[in-house]
Amino acid sequence: MATLSFLYDAQNDPIDQAIIIYFKAPHSFTTEDVVEFQCHGGFVVARMVLDMIIANGARVANPGEFSKRAFLNGRIDLSEAEAIAALIETKSVDAAKILARQLKGELKDFVLHVRDLLIDILAYVEVNIDYAEEDLPLDLLDSIAQRLEILKVELHRTYESSKRRYGLMNGFKVAIVGKPNVGKSSLLNSLLNYERAIISDIAGTTRDTVEEEIRVGTHLIKIVDTAGIREAHDTIEKIGIERSIVAIEESQIVIAMFDNSRPNDKEDIEILSIVKQYEETKHILKVLNKSDLENAFDKTLLGDDFSEFSCKKSSEDIIEKIRLILDSSLVDDTVMLTSTRQIEAVRKAYESIENSQTLLSAGQLELFAFHINEAIESISSITMAFERDEILDKMFSSFCLGK
Repeated sequence: MATLSFLYDAQNDPIDQAIIIYFKAPHSFTTEDVVEFQCHGGFVVARMVLDMIIANGARVANPGEFSKRAFLNGRIDLSEAEAIAALIETKSVDAAKILARQLKGELKDFVLHVRDLLIDILAYVEVNIDYAEEDLPLDLLDSIAQRLEILKVELHRTYESSKRRYGLMNGFKVAIVGKPNVGKSSLLNSLLNYERAIISDIAGTTRDTVEEEIRVGTHLIKIVDTAGIREAHDTIEKIGIERSIVAIEESQIVIAMFDNSRPNDKEDIEILSIVKQYEETKHILKVLNKSDLENAFDKTLLGDDFSEFSCKKSSEDIIEKIRLILDSSLVDDTVMLTSTRQIEAVRKAYESIENSQTLLSAGQLELFAFHINEAIESISSITMAFERDEILDKMFSSFCLGK
């Protein structure tokens, strides 16, 4: 119920005219009795209202306290609580849409589906253990094995899809790699439209990774300009090159750059060899820089799919290729896990099911049941309560104050 009313201080002087809304339990976010004051904007008025409320016996909520109460009172589960925290912090339109689907219960429904199937399987097996001497259907174990295989495939698809699309939540990473002085920093500056990285003709100018964020379409991406990959001549340069390799491993898209104006050499071959190792797990974009200069590089080494670039021209072609790759990541309609904790829980459930399959085929039903129980516990942890209060406190303490 909403009421328009004046608010007064201790001296009975008016502070503001505000809307006061009473949420009678259990019809609030926390399921408790809640009163909300909607005062006029501005720091001073809000501060005066808050001071009077505290003077009358209230206290400032701890970080995440409202969400924690909502969870403990059964209004939301852990997956929805994590979605709330992430939705507040997200900078990505795509991430906001995925998190909104979690708030509607998409992940909760998936967890309940998997959990119910595992409980059914466990019930069948325990019947087999308890009534081994009775006449049970001969195809019972075969039926369980088939269900397990279907479930394992479903979990694996969800796990791999979530890992592949994890950049949607925190921003995709794009690493620019190549030997020294091929123009990696020039490309970074072109993408950003300002001179963020130092450019010079001296090989090895960039000795550490440089990271910047830009928006491509609806996607937030982090572009990493890496140190040139070559045989290092000093300790600092060697560390920079090692970080370049780490940047490749952490990125979803790798831009491999080559110099059109110089003949290819063993360092170029080494770059091609390095990125080839990641072709199955990452998107590789090959870019031939300095296209405005006379060609000296053997283009056949790059195959048919590569882009030509010059810092004197627009990088629009490269940006468009990145956008198409990112847009394709949204086509997957598999349920997405949005936190490392959720991904790890599905991985453990998958491994427990995989371990149980061998035991089922060997007829070791007691050990099989143990691993199925492990799988149930792992998948349930995505939405259900932890047993230890300190874990909950740590999780909700990372929320915004008052959420």
